[in-house]
Amino acid sequence: MDKITDKIAALPPDSTYFSLEFFPPKTQQGFANLQARLSRMAQALRPLFVNVTWGAGGSTSAKSLALAELTQRSLQLTTCLHLTCTNMSRKLVDEALEQAKVLGVRNILALRGDPPRSEEYRDETNPMAEEDDSNKDFTWAVDLVRYIRRQYGDYFCIGVAGYPEGHSDQSHPEHQSVDHDLRYLVEKTAAGADFVMTQLFYDVEAYQKYERRLREHESGLFKTIQIIPGLMPVQSYQILRRTTKLSHAALPNEILKRLEVVKGDDDAVKRVGVDIISEIVEKMKSVSNPGPRGFHFYTLNLEKVVTQILERASLVPPATPTLDVAYGDGDYGQAVADEERDGFLLVDEGKRSHHRRQSSAKNSQPGNRVVVLRDRASSTSSNRTSAPYEAPEDEAGVPSDPINSRANTLAISGGEGAQGREATWDDFPNGRWGDVRSPAYGEIDGYGVSLHASIPEANRLWGQPATPEDISTIFRNHLEGKIDAIPWSEEALQAETLTIKDQLLRLVNKGWWSVASQPAVNGVPSSDSVFGWGPKHGFVFQKPFVELFLPSADWKRLRSVIEQDEQITYFAGNAAGDFASTDEQSVNPVTWGTFTGKEIVTPTIIEAVSFKSWLDEAFGIWAEWQRVYKPGSPSSRLLETVRKDYWLVNIIHHGFLEEHALWDRLIGA
Repeated sequence: MDKITDKIAALPPDSTYFSLEFFPPKTQQGFANLQARLSRMAQALRPLFVNVTWGAGGSTSAKSLALAELTQRSLQLTTCLHLTCTNMSRKLVDEALEQAKVLGVRNILALRGDPPRSEEYRDETNPMAEEDDSNKDFTWAVDLVRYIRRQYGDYFCIGVAGYPEGHSDQSHPEHQSVDHDLRYLVEKTAAGADFVMTQLFYDVEAYQKYERRLREHESGLFKTIQIIPGLMPVQSYQILRRTTKLSHAALPNEILKRLEVVKGDDDAVKRVGVDIISEIVEKMKSVSNPGPRGFHFYTLNLEKVVTQILERASLVPPATPTLDVAYGDGDYGQAVADEERDGFLLVDEGKRSHHRRQSSAKNSQPGNRVVVLRDRASSTSSNRTSAPYEAPEDEAGVPSDPINSRANTLAISGGEGAQGREATWDDFPNGRWGDVRSPAYGEIDGYGVSLHASIPEANRLWGQPATPEDISTIFRNHLEGKIDAIPWSEEALQAETLTIKDQLLRLVNKGWWSVASQPAVNGVPSSDSVFGWGPKHGFVFQKPFVELFLPSADWKRLRSVIEQDEQITYFAGNAAGDFASTDEQSVNPVTWGTFTGKEIVTPTIIEAVSFKSWLDEAFGIWAEWQRVYKPGSPSSRLLETVRKDYWLVNIIHHGFLEEHALWDRLIGA
């Protein structure tokens, strides 16, 4: 009974259920560590189903299918695979559906993806480019729904997206409204959708108004269909502001005020966020619903906050006597619990069954340890995890501890006790320069390379550059607050960056364009309004670094200069795949904090694997920006030239007591 609608139908009419969403991590270590996290969450939380995201244009298709195999086959979790259908290979749609069927995945969330732009995305070097263009068959999500029904009948349970505050369509951003979106939802549902899953929201009244409107719609299509609200737990103040901006979800003033009071204290933000989401769930549980009431949580591949919300809102289903456990050889069997005593699971050996099919991820189960490269095992670069909690890649299949009871696992997932670090070691934001071992490492929305801007918005912000100086002007305008986004950052500068604005402007005047940077910080209180982060009563530190694009000729000259400074390390690469560094094996924590009663926390770590992962995306964004303009236009030619010639360089100065040393060295080069 792997169809979501069948599982919901089997629940009592007045019951509740929940689902969890995960995205494929960018690195192999992150993927391996996600397996441990998923295994723990599956045992402790028992979601009705899980969602696996799909990258825009199929950019993470292989990783998405690998993650779906892990959840569906290895962990025996009912899995819903996201699938977009525009701006990618037409064959990939068929391959994804066939592979889903092979894996036993019977649930698809049918999405359009970015607005179709065949001319910009077509690969002219492919003689079959026009025939293999998915946009010929798919323009809207409804086309994908119809196609799946036509090709597979009722084999797949199909979900579609709903937008409680209207869909922010990049091709028509001025039409964001429920009225504009509703007719498309009617089409998708009439074409064969089985359930509706909504975009994230925080305005409960807006959602309830939306749901009532659907239930009362004259078509009758939504009278009994499952409408599953999407909720994103608050992991940090900055992530909240970014995701609501990208999704155009409103933040009610009363919620914003509660979070702004504590926005400088990450732990406090999480605690208040748990209160807020739990209150939203309780409000929605009190409203009548035709059938069980469901909730979908966008986890961002993090564990603690989601677990706390589910516990607080009493959504975790009661324990049953049958538990899924993993054995050291990667095989999965069923252990039948006779009883639990003193926190240990007692199992009748004769009742074990080993009949389940093994996944291709055999021997990758980390056994509640953080998977690291062999040369990083027991590394002191990040004290958030120590040697007993690490496993080299070649030992990842061997459990380090006895199998936990469900109660213990739930406590670990909530961050309790010494082993709670397994759930919380990467709780701090894991963006571009987070820890590559983290399942949450990478772009927080998990959807790959994107400008996060419509073509009209891109033209408004960045015009039509025709010379490198025009691009310098764009970066200069961003630093001076005249525009609030560049292609590599959809936000205005933070107060911290403004403290080095003059230095960055001087680099722009040299034709060096910075996309990330931070100043030196030496023991500033964690409550500081500009540099502070983390819990109160702590102290934070930073090594200065800057990441910039610069012409290949300039990089050749700069490289000879900075290699003479023993306090500087760098990573550099270009779109052609060339790479250079002072030491490819170096691991560089550039932000850390000390807090009362806590280990040293190092949320920002720069190393070769993280730089290379970002390098591909950074140059991919140049290509996405180029696609805004017509092929052969001055702007298109300029951006192609820059992408092929320029290098991306990340430069770190380790003498953080010397506040101006990095900038003096670069500006004088």
